[in-house]
Amino acid sequence: MLPVCLPINPEWVGAAAAVLTTVAFVPQAAQAIRSRDLRGVSLSMYALFSSGVFLWLIYGLLRGSWPIIVANSITLILALTILVLKARSSPPPK
Repeated sequence: MLPVCLPINPEWVGAAAAVLTTVAFVPQAAQAIRSRDLRGVSLSMYALFSSGVFLWLIYGLLRGSWPIIVANSITLILALTILVLKARSSPPPK
């Protein structure tokens, strides 16, 4: 069990987590955008993922938490870019 009074600012923990999760997403997004090969990308997964990231962004705005706001803004832009590319490359349903 951790002591109650840690000399760690929770915003810095959030910032570290935000940097790691956002940076981890960048190579996949860059590869998809660069190659335009989205055959292995699930449209429904990216729609749900983008919705979740959008809600995290709203949560960060409501809380006034800059790590959540910055990380989810960047991730949302990348995820929506992939979502749009995938939607445009997918054949219409039969």
